[in-house]
Order: sequence, then structure tokens, then C-alpha cells
Amino acid sequence: MAELLFDGPDWNFDTLRRTTEAIEEVARDDLGLDVYPNQIEIISTEQMLDAYSSTGMPLMYRHWSFGKQFIHHERLYSKGAQGLAYEIVINSDPCICYCLEENTMPMQALVIAHAAFGHNHFFKSNHLFRQWTDPRGILDYLDYARNFLSRCEERYGPGRVERTLDAAHALMNASVFRHRRPAQPSLRAEAERAEKRIEEDERAAHYLWSRLEAERRSDPGEDEIVQRRRALGLPEENILYFLERHSPVLEPWQRQTLRIVRNMAQYFYPQRQTQVMNEGCACFVHFHILNRLHEQGRIGDGAMLEILHSHSSVLFQPGYDHPGYSGLNPYALGFAMMRDIQRICEAPEEEDRAWFPAIAGCGDWRGVLKDAWANYRDESFIQQFLSPKVMRDLRLFALRDAESEETLRVTAIHDEGGYHAVRDTLARSYDLSSRSPDIEVLDADLAGDRILRLRHTLRNDVPLDPRESEATQACLRELWGYEVEIEELQS
Repeated sequence: MAELLFDGPDWNFDTLRRTTEAIEEVARDDLGLDVYPNQIEIISTEQMLDAYSSTGMPLMYRHWSFGKQFIHHERLYSKGAQGLAYEIVINSDPCICYCLEENTMPMQALVIAHAAFGHNHFFKSNHLFRQWTDPRGILDYLDYARNFLSRCEERYGPGRVERTLDAAHALMNASVFRHRRPAQPSLRAEAERAEKRIEEDERAAHYLWSRLEAERRSDPGEDEIVQRRRALGLPEENILYFLERHSPVLEPWQRQTLRIVRNMAQYFYPQRQTQVMNEGCACFVHFHILNRLHEQGRIGDGAMLEILHSHSSVLFQPGYDHPGYSGLNPYALGFAMMRDIQRICEAPEEEDRAWFPAIAGCGDWRGVLKDAWANYRDESFIQQFLSPKVMRDLRLFALRDAESEETLRVTAIHDEGGYHAVRDTLARSYDLSSRSPDIEVLDADLAGDRILRLRHTLRNDVPLDPRESEATQACLRELWGYEVEIEELQS
């Protein structure tokens, strides 16, 4: 009989170390996970609330919105209206995992398996994180950003810095590169080049405006407009990138501030595309590892019951008519699909062989899952691996909600054609292009009226919300210095 890793709810650092080593042994030898070195930190309730308010990062520049978020979460928590996350994990090298000190030892085991090995492996292996993020440089860059903005507050005043940050934060979601892939992102090198770039920007701005004043024309021809747009790199999908490079009114420190904000937006962009896969991977990993340790006799029955209770609570999926329903639970959907892939690889039915001939009965569910974790995002993962069984288990169906129709209409149910329609509909709902406004900079005549012209391409005939559009344009005017116009175009 193997010795228990822990007995009871209490924990100490020796127990944490011993349990982490046992979890890592299963993660590496059984599942074959590839992870960054782990840095596990035990934090208090107040520190967890503070992490909530600053996007979970251990280093962050100051902004009033972070304090507002802290007070909001603290009040809800103190009233019992909101619980706290058991952990927060940061995509860095080493991978930083915050575990709440109030967790019992079974919960510490669960969150270490979940975050330090499930999320950690996903961060290191998924192609979006590998292409878009720099885990080795992120902490150095955050340290640079905090110090840079602190110096700006001392030199230019907190009010000016906050106004620039307010406007930049409002434009974050429209300030990522969706198609332009960097050869190798390096935030550490970015921080090292920053001061030199500010000096170069000051010289470039003087040269730019002296040239523009000399070349000002009143009536440009069509060829000149095309050349102007080409010279400005238009159209441009990353709004903060364009403002940083071409705004007529920003000072060099403001341009660098915009660069910091858009780098943060880009860093978190892969997480917006992989929530189902990321959480599903972490849940699958902790479930497999802790069950294996229980089978080996290293986790007792009582501790396992507590672990399974917390696991089931995280995976709870309310029905569409439940008062607490707010859409599909990404934990539930991701875990259900990954467990189903394991079943299809080990014990497929005839339906599975027809839907998934390449993996049905192959036996190598570890290889199939690791390939999916590395090479897919939510939209493509659902399109490729959502099975009829999972659709039946989660009771999925498709609805049509058309403005021209008075009632909702069920368009797909559990039949052969319906399965394909449900899968297509669900996959599209995880495509960011269908959830986020498609806005790009279309034109800006720096030598003429200097109006910034943007184009919003409608998706599914959904226009911009008038109030949000006006607020966004106010932020654009703050950073551009002149009028802003947005035209809408049918896709």
C-alpha cells in the first residue's frame, strides 16, 4: 500500500512540495506533458483580490480602473455574493501559479494539477501562444512598463497619463494583429529598445511635419490618395498601432504608452481564442492525474470525494431555462469533448467510426489530445472534434433569432443534418470575428483635413451600439487630435 501524500485538510510547505512532485511524475511519465518550470506562490485573500483587479499579472502599471475593480470584488466577496478563484496562473517562464492560502490540502492538489501542469502545458504547446507571446520576457516588460509610466506621471502629471491610458484601454480590443504574424515576439528586447525609440520618435516627428507642411495640397487626385494610403500602410486593423505611428498630436511618451497597451492586448489575445480548450485541457489533466494518484493509493477516499465535489461544481452546466444560465460553460464543454476523444480512441461505437475515422479505435488518445492542444483554437477544435454524443449529452440545439421574425425558431435538433448544423453554429459562435466589431483605419490625409476615417464591416447585419460608438470615437479624438468618422459596410 502506497503512503498517502496528505491526510486531512491542513497543509504545510513540505506537504505541498511532496504532492507537487507526485503530480509532476504522473504529468510527465503518464501524460507526457511538456511544461515550463513552476513557481507556486501561496497568497492571501486580499492578494487574490488584487490579482483580480490587475488582469492577474504580478507586475502591472497603476491605473484607477484597477482600484475600482478591487473595491468591486472586495465588496461582493465580503457580502458573500462572490467567491474567489482557487488559483490564478500566468503565462510566463517560469510559470507562476497563485494558490489561495485558505484552500484545503485536497484543493491545493487540485489547483496545482490544474494550473501548474494543465494550463502550463497548454501555454507552452499551443501554436497561438508560441507565435504571439514571449513568456520569458513578459515579467521584465511589465516591470519596464510600470517604471516607465511612473516616470511619466512624475514628469507630465498623473492626469495626462491617466487620460492617455483611459483612451488606449478603450481601444484595446480593436488593437491586435489578427493576421500579421511576428517572426519571434520579444518583449524583453522591446523594453531595451524603448528609450532609444523615444529619442528617434522625437526627431522623426519633427521631420515628418516639416515635410507635410511643405507638401500640403488642396485637391489630391485619385492616384495620390492610393499612394498616400499605401505609404501609411492602410487599411490597418490595429488602431493603436496606427495612432502610435501617425497621430499628429501625440508626444513620444504617449506613443510609447500606446505601444505598452497594445502589447498587453496582443499578449492576452490567444487566451480569448482558446478559453474552451485551455480550461478543458486543465480540467482533463487534473482529473486524470488525481484519479491516477487515487488509484495508486496516494490520495485517500475522503480527499478524493472533496476533489470530485469541486471538480463537478466547476463543470456544472445550467440548462437554457435555468435562472443561472449565461451560455455554455467553457469548462464543461472543453472537458466533455476531451473525455469524449479519449472514449472514441479507446472504445468507439459505429457512429464514432463514421464521424472520426482517423482516430476511432486508434488507442493513442494521449497523442490525439496533445496534437489538438498544440494545433487548434476553440473554433477549429469544435468544428473538428464535437461529436453527436456530446451534443446529446449537453442537449445542444440551434436557434434562429432574426430581427424580421417575431419568435425564435429551432433550426437544428439531434438528427444527422442537425448534428452538422449545431456543430457549425457553435463553432462560429467562438470565432472572434463574429463576436468582436471588425473596425479598421481606412484613410487619413495628414496633409489635408486630417480627418481619421474608419470602416466598420457589419457581421450578420449587427451595427455598432450608438452609445458605445460615440464613446469610442471620443477616445479616438483624444489620441488623434482631429475629427473621426466611421462608415459601415455590409460584409
